[in-house]
Amino acid sequence: MKDHVRSNWSGAVLVCAKCSKKLDGGFGDKGRTRLAKALRRHLKIGKGRKGAAGIVEVKCLGVCPRGAVTVVNGAAPDRWLLVRPGAELDELARELGLLEA
Repeated sequence: MKDHVRSNWSGAVLVCAKCSKKLDGGFGDKGRTRLAKALRRHLKIGKGRKGAAGIVEVKCLGVCPRGAVTVVNGAAPDRWLLVRPGAELDELARELGLLEA
């Protein structure tokens, strides 16, 4: 039996699914897509462990901001982001370390 599994991830980002569901989308071209999916599509990152980075929706991060989605960069867990609908995805990706500055 294996004791580990490899991935191609350069980093991991946690996105609160409960916050995303409350907003009912708010991201992407038409503003109807959830943040995790919109960010994956925008950066052309595959889903799962074969993707370049992990953008994972988690149940609830416990912050529950009004009108925003809570996002945690795994490389900087001491600084959580509150992302409002319609946020610029390139700017968010740079702040999360998914894009070069």
